[in-house]
Amino acid sequence: MSEDKTPYESPVIIGCDHAAYPLKETIKAFLQGKGVEVIDAGCHGLNSVNYPDFAKEVAGSISNGTYKKGILLCGTGLGMSMAANRFKGVRAALVSDGFSARMSRMHNDSNILVLGARVIGESLALDLVQTWMETPFEGGRHLDRIQMFESFE
Repeated sequence: MSEDKTPYESPVIIGCDHAAYPLKETIKAFLQGKGVEVIDAGCHGLNSVNYPDFAKEVAGSISNGTYKKGILLCGTGLGMSMAANRFKGVRAALVSDGFSARMSRMHNDSNILVLGARVIGESLALDLVQTWMETPFEGGRHLDRIQMFESFE
């Protein structure tokens, strides 16, 4: 019998701006410790960068089907969530509490978790990542509602 090392879907693509670089590195190490392959889309340091570049890399790869799940981080999470949700098929959820993280997966099948590094602490961020990664989509009536999004374009 083969043993599943992690309930987490792998790989996960992750990206951030300079304000969230330290938290991205913490989350990356956390996921890797769970056996998740993490694709690091940058940024790779504390030098000032433009967050839309990294939102485009992560959300674009979710939109085109290269990856199924992603994580984006910036100072507040607001810019990343706005940029990511412009991509077809992306359901980026900016969360700062466990209930929202869980419900974004259960009812909205969010495929990108967005966190604000200047809004939440490291411990909460890791709890949110864990909750989001472990929560399955319920489907059913929620799938019907998500499919309605396609008509908005």
